Amino acid sequence: MKKSITQEMPNGCGIACFAFVAGVSYKEAEVFLGEEQAKSNRFILKHFRDELNRFGLTYDSKHVRPNQTIDPVEGTIVLLRRSKQFPVGHYLAYHKGKWMDPRINLENDRMFNAPESGFRDVLPGQVMYALTPIDER
Repeated sequence: MKKSITQEMPNGCGIACFAFVAGVSYKEAEVFLGEEQAKSNRFILKHFRDELNRFGLTYDSKHVRPNQTIDPVEGTIVLLRRSKQFPVGHYLAYHKGKWMDPRINLENDRMFNAPESGFRDVLPGQVMYALTPIDER
Protein backbone atom coordinates (compact mmCIF):
# COMPACT_ATOMS: atom_id res chain seq x y z
CA MET A 1 0.00 0.00 0.00
CA LYS A 2 1.19 3.51 -0.81
CA LYS A 3 2.22 5.78 2.03
CA SER A 4 -0.36 8.37 3.05
CA ILE A 5 0.44 12.06 2.50
CA THR A 6 -0.08 14.53 5.32
CA GLN A 7 -1.36 17.98 4.48
CA GLU A 8 1.13 20.68 5.40
CA MET A 9 -1.31 23.58 5.66
CA PRO A 10 -4.60 23.75 7.60
CA ASN A 11 -6.59 23.68 4.34
CA GLY A 12 -4.13 21.59 2.31
CA CYS A 13 -6.16 18.39 2.09
CA GLY A 14 -6.75 18.88 -1.66
CA ILE A 15 -3.04 19.34 -2.32
CA ALA A 16 -2.25 16.21 -0.31
CA CYS A 17 -4.84 14.18 -2.25
CA PHE A 18 -3.50 15.56 -5.55
CA ALA A 19 0.02 14.50 -4.51
CA PHE A 20 -1.23 11.06 -3.44
CA VAL A 21 -2.97 10.17 -6.73
CA ALA A 22 -0.24 11.84 -8.83
CA GLY A 23 2.50 9.90 -7.04
CA VAL A 24 4.47 13.00 -6.02
CA SER A 25 5.36 14.61 -2.70
CA TYR A 26 3.27 17.34 -1.10
CA LYS A 27 5.99 19.90 -1.94
CA GLU A 28 6.12 18.76 -5.59
CA ALA A 29 2.33 19.10 -5.80
CA GLU A 30 2.56 22.62 -4.32
CA VAL A 31 5.11 23.62 -6.97
CA PHE A 32 3.03 22.13 -9.79
CA LEU A 33 -0.19 23.76 -8.57
CA GLY A 34 1.45 27.13 -8.00
CA GLU A 35 1.88 29.50 -5.09
CA GLU A 36 -1.66 30.91 -5.30
CA GLN A 37 -3.24 27.47 -4.81
CA ALA A 38 -0.70 26.49 -2.17
CA LYS A 39 -1.70 29.51 -0.05
CA SER A 40 -5.43 29.29 -0.77
CA ASN A 41 -7.91 28.23 1.87
CA ARG A 42 -9.89 26.17 -0.66
CA PHE A 43 -9.43 24.02 -3.73
CA ILE A 44 -12.40 24.53 -6.06
CA LEU A 45 -13.48 21.24 -7.58
CA LYS A 46 -13.47 22.42 -11.21
CA HIS A 47 -9.91 23.71 -10.79
CA PHE A 48 -8.92 20.48 -9.03
CA ARG A 49 -10.17 18.41 -11.99
CA ASP A 50 -8.45 20.73 -14.48
CA GLU A 51 -5.14 20.50 -12.60
CA LEU A 52 -5.30 16.69 -12.48
CA ASN A 53 -5.88 16.67 -16.23
CA ARG A 54 -3.06 19.19 -16.81
CA PHE A 55 -0.76 16.86 -14.85
CA GLY A 56 -1.59 14.09 -17.34
CA LEU A 57 -4.22 12.21 -15.37
CA THR A 58 -7.71 12.07 -16.85
CA TYR A 59 -10.44 12.82 -14.33
CA ASP A 60 -14.13 13.62 -14.45
CA SER A 61 -16.12 15.29 -11.67
CA LYS A 62 -19.69 14.97 -10.53
CA HIS A 63 -21.96 16.34 -7.84
CA VAL A 64 -23.27 13.74 -5.39
CA ARG A 65 -26.71 14.40 -3.94
CA PRO A 66 -27.23 14.09 -0.17
CA ASN A 67 -27.53 10.46 0.92
CA GLN A 68 -26.51 9.24 -2.56
CA THR A 69 -23.77 6.61 -2.45
CA ILE A 70 -20.81 6.31 -4.78
CA ASP A 71 -18.93 3.28 -6.00
CA PRO A 72 -15.31 4.47 -5.87
CA VAL A 73 -12.58 3.16 -8.14
CA GLU A 74 -8.86 3.32 -7.47
CA GLY A 75 -7.78 6.97 -7.39
CA THR A 76 -11.21 8.46 -6.73
CA ILE A 77 -11.03 11.71 -4.76
CA VAL A 78 -14.03 12.95 -2.82
CA LEU A 79 -14.92 16.24 -1.23
CA LEU A 80 -16.99 15.78 1.90
CA ARG A 81 -19.88 18.11 2.64
CA ARG A 82 -19.31 20.90 5.11
CA SER A 83 -20.14 19.86 8.64
CA LYS A 84 -19.27 20.66 12.22
CA GLN A 85 -16.29 18.33 11.90
CA PHE A 86 -15.27 19.74 8.49
CA PRO A 87 -16.35 23.42 8.34
CA VAL A 88 -14.89 23.91 4.84
CA GLY A 89 -15.31 20.31 3.65
CA HIS A 90 -12.49 17.79 3.38
CA TYR A 91 -10.80 15.87 0.54
CA LEU A 92 -9.89 12.17 0.78
CA ALA A 93 -8.51 9.74 -1.84
CA TYR A 94 -9.52 6.10 -2.42
CA HIS A 95 -6.76 3.47 -2.48
CA LYS A 96 -7.07 -0.31 -2.28
CA GLY A 97 -10.44 -0.32 -0.51
CA LYS A 98 -9.55 2.41 1.99
CA TRP A 99 -9.70 6.19 2.15
CA MET A 100 -6.43 8.10 2.48
CA ASP A 101 -7.15 10.93 4.90
CA PRO A 102 -4.47 13.65 4.78
CA ARG A 103 -5.44 14.85 8.26
CA ILE A 104 -6.76 11.81 10.04
CA ASN A 105 -6.21 13.33 13.49
CA LEU A 106 -8.25 16.50 12.87
CA GLU A 107 -10.58 15.81 15.82
CA ASN A 108 -7.64 15.73 18.24
CA ASP A 109 -5.56 18.45 16.58
CA ARG A 110 -7.85 21.36 15.66
CA MET A 111 -4.98 23.86 16.00
CA PHE A 112 -2.83 22.05 13.39
CA ASN A 113 0.01 21.43 15.83
CA ALA A 114 0.93 17.92 14.70
CA PRO A 115 -1.10 16.83 11.65
CA GLU A 116 -1.07 13.14 10.76
CA SER A 117 -2.38 11.22 7.79
CA GLY A 118 -3.54 7.64 7.47
CA PHE A 119 -6.17 5.34 6.02
CA ARG A 120 -9.83 4.94 6.97
CA ASP A 121 -12.16 2.04 6.23
CA VAL A 122 -15.19 4.35 6.09
CA LEU A 123 -15.62 7.96 5.04
CA PRO A 124 -16.06 10.31 8.03
CA GLY A 125 -18.83 12.31 6.35
CA GLN A 126 -21.13 12.65 3.35
CA VAL A 127 -19.71 13.05 -0.13
CA MET A 128 -20.60 16.27 -1.97
CA TYR A 129 -18.39 15.84 -5.06
CA ALA A 130 -16.41 12.99 -6.57
CA LEU A 131 -13.42 13.22 -8.89
CA THR A 132 -13.11 9.93 -10.74
CA PRO A 133 -10.28 8.77 -12.98
CA ILE A 134 -11.36 7.91 -16.50
CA ASP A 135 -9.98 4.67 -17.90
CA GLU A 136 -8.84 5.50 -21.43
CA ARG A 137 -7.88 2.03 -22.58
